[in-house]
Amino acid sequence: MLLNNVDHQHLRVATGHGARFGDAVNQAVVFPSEFETLQREYAILLRRSDEGAFRATVLLGLDRDENLFLDGERWDARYVPALHARGPFSIGMAAPDAEPMVHIDLDHPRVGASGEPIFREHGGNAPLLDHAAEVLRTIYAGAQAGEALIAAWLSLDLIVPVALELMLDETRRVTVPDCFTIDAARLAALDGTALDRLHRDDHLRPAFWLASSLGNIRHLLDRKLRHDAAR
Repeated sequence: MLLNNVDHQHLRVATGHGARFGDAVNQAVVFPSEFETLQREYAILLRRSDEGAFRATVLLGLDRDENLFLDGERWDARYVPALHARGPFSIGMAAPDAEPMVHIDLDHPRVGASGEPIFREHGGNAPLLDHAAEVLRTIYAGAQAGEALIAAWLSLDLIVPVALELMLDETRRVTVPDCFTIDAARLAALDGTALDRLHRDDHLRPAFWLASSLGNIRHLLDRKLRHDAAR
């Protein structure tokens, strides 16, 4: 529903994280507008959707329904991917050329009589809604930019498969299939014209961020080993 401060004046939204809010997943779809922050914490990968299109994801766990960044009801990282930070809020438009508006899912498990207020008592947005609006702007901007970004990388043959085979110990190996990344060597070998085009369209920095983020696989593996040892 379209959010408004009359019908939804008294609604509250539960904060925190956990499986009951849909956070127990081993990957999350992310957007180019997040890459700079994401690459400090997560491994960013490209994966194909059911329709065959590339989309960016971050790896959160190595087993099904495993989010190694969940610590009780706390997300143990300096940044939460936008789709998990938005809560029950989304962007909707009445028509293709209309202004994006904030909507709320009244059936979302975060929505109820307890939690943080959405609106201030005497009108105006509460801090929770201001934060949600900023997260939604990140999602909207990233969704708009994502298709052109992937097309630019494909045109220069920069997207390559990456084999992720992780040894947990001497007997346990985890394979993460169907992953792609940016070929750092091909990126470094581009001529000036190609680099200038990527830079002009702001497609160069995200390529470096995505490629360099694979170093965070080591940190994810450390989280996995600590998690398994604590069970």
